[in-house]
Amino acid sequence: MEWALRMRTLRAWLIVMLLLHQFHHHHHESMACLEQEKMALLAFKASVPWTDHDDTSSGRLPSWVEDDDNDDCCAWERVQCNLTTGRIIQLSLNYTSLYDDDDDAHIPTWLLNASLFLPFQELQHLNLSDNGFGGLADNEGLEPLGRLKRLEVLDLSENYFNNSILPSLGALKSLKNLSLRWNKLEGNFPAEELAGLENLQMLDLSRNGFNGSVQAIQGFKSLEILDLNRNNFTNTIFTSLIALKSLKSLSISENHLNGTFPANELSDLNNLQMLDLSRNDFTGTLAIQGLCKLRNLQELDLRYNDFVGSLNHCLGNLTSLRALDLSYNQFEGSFDTSFIAGLTSLEYLSLSHNRFQGSFSFHSFTNLSKFDSFECEDNGLIVEADDYPTWVPSFQLKSLALSGFTFKNGAFPSFLYYQHELRVVQLSSNNLREEFPIWLLENNTKLQSLNLMNNSFTGPLVLPPHPCVNLSVLILSNNNFSGSIPTNIDVVFPNLEFLKLSQNCFEGKIPPSIGNMKSLQILDLSNNNLSGQIPEHLVTGCSNLVFLKLSCNNLYGKILPTITNLTWLVSLYLDHNLFGGNLPDTLLHGPNYLSELDISHNNISGPLPRWLGNLSSFQSLVMRNNHLEGSIPSEFCQLHRLRYLDLSENDIQGSIPSCFSPQVEHVHLQKNRLEGPMTNAFSNSTSLVTLDIRDNHLNGVIPEWIGGLSSLNAILLKGNQFEGQIPVQLCQLKNLSIMDFSHNFLSGSIPSCLNNITFKGESNSNGRNSEVKLFGIGYGALYSYKSMLFGFGFENDADVEDVIVELEVEFTTKFRYETYKGVDLELMSGIDLSCNKLVGNIPPEIGDLSDIHALNLSHNYLNGQIPPSFSNLRQIESLDLSYNNLTGMIPPHMIELNSLSNFNVAHNNLSGRTPERKGQFATFGESSYEGNPLLCGEPLKKNNCTNSSKAPPSMQTAPDGMDMDMDSFVVSFIASYITVLLGLVVVFYINPYWRRVWFYLIDVCITSTYYFVTDNIHKMLSFSY
Repeated sequence: MEWALRMRTLRAWLIVMLLLHQFHHHHHESMACLEQEKMALLAFKASVPWTDHDDTSSGRLPSWVEDDDNDDCCAWERVQCNLTTGRIIQLSLNYTSLYDDDDDAHIPTWLLNASLFLPFQELQHLNLSDNGFGGLADNEGLEPLGRLKRLEVLDLSENYFNNSILPSLGALKSLKNLSLRWNKLEGNFPAEELAGLENLQMLDLSRNGFNGSVQAIQGFKSLEILDLNRNNFTNTIFTSLIALKSLKSLSISENHLNGTFPANELSDLNNLQMLDLSRNDFTGTLAIQGLCKLRNLQELDLRYNDFVGSLNHCLGNLTSLRALDLSYNQFEGSFDTSFIAGLTSLEYLSLSHNRFQGSFSFHSFTNLSKFDSFECEDNGLIVEADDYPTWVPSFQLKSLALSGFTFKNGAFPSFLYYQHELRVVQLSSNNLREEFPIWLLENNTKLQSLNLMNNSFTGPLVLPPHPCVNLSVLILSNNNFSGSIPTNIDVVFPNLEFLKLSQNCFEGKIPPSIGNMKSLQILDLSNNNLSGQIPEHLVTGCSNLVFLKLSCNNLYGKILPTITNLTWLVSLYLDHNLFGGNLPDTLLHGPNYLSELDISHNNISGPLPRWLGNLSSFQSLVMRNNHLEGSIPSEFCQLHRLRYLDLSENDIQGSIPSCFSPQVEHVHLQKNRLEGPMTNAFSNSTSLVTLDIRDNHLNGVIPEWIGGLSSLNAILLKGNQFEGQIPVQLCQLKNLSIMDFSHNFLSGSIPSCLNNITFKGESNSNGRNSEVKLFGIGYGALYSYKSMLFGFGFENDADVEDVIVELEVEFTTKFRYETYKGVDLELMSGIDLSCNKLVGNIPPEIGDLSDIHALNLSHNYLNGQIPPSFSNLRQIESLDLSYNNLTGMIPPHMIELNSLSNFNVAHNNLSGRTPERKGQFATFGESSYEGNPLLCGEPLKKNNCTNSSKAPPSMQTAPDGMDMDMDSFVVSFIASYITVLLGLVVVFYINPYWRRVWFYLIDVCITSTYYFVTDNIHKMLSFSY
């Protein structure tokens, strides 16, 4: 009986399977696409503007071809059909045009022809984003799409449509989702144009140029999702938003919203579940009461504003809250987490970069069983000692970022020992003082990123015994790890992409086994004590390397082995090592994308290779302090992307090429043997910020085209042979902060127009004057909360480490040579015209440079008085006017210069009393005033100033207006006479030949004089008779 029942069941199952097979076969035959729709698809493909170098057969739509084997267009890529009717219901035609979206000037002209889509009568979803559309093909606009009665989703984002597209959108009555993100739309919110879209549920107008108010918005009765990110809306928008009662998601980040948080205007939006007001300018305390009425709120993003004060406890009423981001504000006070206990649905919490203080315990999160991501970086918090050492948390974190905390006793909090789901751990810049936490990797086998930089870990780097196959980022830089780098690092971390072990105490050789890490893209072993040569297996095996930094070690040998496989290498830093020999052409035949090369401070010799000019991707080339020689190859003119060039402190000769790129920003050629005039070397380099060509053999005049370098911040021509006058065109350089023309042969007067330049160090220049930001290295974003409601949410910024070249400028100030870099370079400003042949008066306009920090006019031939306007140099720290011909009194009001720390007017012809010994002038000694005979008063030995107003009889005025001291003249004349006489005596004593010649000459002179006198006396006597 049981057997018969089983047979009947099996028979019934076979019948069902047979029927399903027949239905599937019949269905497959009936779902082939319609011929008219297939032809419409081919017509669309034909309209795509392929560029000249593109092959349409290998373009974005390779399967869209008409042949017998590929007749069913429902099987084509980007096409979805109805399984029953065979009609096309979805087209994903985004990014079909192969245009360069980074080059707006070369976007192909492509007008959208909406009529092409008329055959798709059952089309529901149409994606035309990221195609470079610039407009519409005919006068109908988008009206043809209005005939598609089932069209519900239209995506026109990431194109170049302007406001002309808006009027025709109202005809698309069936639309529920409309995205116009990232176009060229502007003006007021298009409420009138979109008024006909009564079924609209989602509207994305982000990344456009909309501004002004929002009017008549109450027509959108069904609207649930509104995205207005990255526009120019102001606070007036909130009054209009009240009408959107159905709204569930509202995003207005990165607009011009400011002032007090508009909690009352938003409190009536009872259905709101997601609110994003991040990256605006809200200030003041968080007006939290109105916000706390939004009981359905699940996601709240207020990061990157300027909120202050403490957190309000009413946040605990938002029991539905799943994600809360308050990072990058100015919240302060004690870190009271009691309100968090009631947020039992909380999954994501970010409080990073605020001003919280006090202690903190993870036990506050006891009730948060769903909690999986916590970020609280860069606050002033202290993690309490474990009062609950046996506490097992109810949550399992996936992401933990606590950088900048203070862990008591320098130990990990014990709750971490119970975490097994961690993906990202960021505990940098704490005071952790343990050994490498092997247990953290063993307990969390899904760990992807571990950042422990800037701590105090010690001892050798001991790795886990088993492979950590999911770990892709490991950052242990700036600790105290010692010993050698483990040779089994490739086995333990086989899939590592980012490895940074810099600024430790590792020694020994670089393990060749690193070459087995095929996925490695970023490798930084700089600032250790590593020795030996670069392993050949490293540069052949790590074929995906993008960034390689081995700076500041004791590596030697050739720069790179003969054979490499660094095809994708962008940045190579080998500076501050012991590498020698010529620069190998390995780089020419290896990396295709090399953009940064730094081999400075090594022992590289030989001529500058011409093949460097073939590496067209170069942005930064630093070869400072080597033994390179020869001239700068003309092939360097081909480096059109070059922004930073440093060939200083070598033995480079010849002239400077006259073909530098307009893109170049910083040029350092100092301390070489360059010669000749500047001619037109940098006349086209309008982006030039720093020009340092000190200590060469350059000559000629300073060219007038220098005034066209409008971005110039520092120009250093010291120690050359420039002559002629300082060009007045220099006064056009409004951004100039540092000018060093010292130790040349410049003549003429100081241009009075220098006051057109403020010589003000810029503290807010965003590093432009002190560093070159080349690109960013991303090493994995923190685990980010993705909205489960609307498909988007809080996607945190990826961790990006910028590749920055820090600039250095040497400048003489305070009587010593200083090297300025970083913030010091940003703030420094000064003029050095010392050791030239400048004449005339000091222009009183120099006193208008109230922000200058250093002024050196010493060792010239300047005359006249010290301008009284110098008392306006409020920021001056170093002032040197010594060794000139200045006269008159030192302006008494200069004692008000409170920043002055070095002052020198020695060896001039100044007179009168020295400045009062007050303020900074009480610190200056006798050396600041010596060599001025008519000066008196402290700190000089000549304290009696009773006759200082009268000049002694020996003082006369030379006809040319320069003062002359006759006593000094007589003394110097006698001394010179005696010196010459003694010199002759010594010469004649040593050399008898010259002695005989000299006495013979005297005899001839005496004889000639005797006969001349006797003859003339005889004639005179004869004449008198």
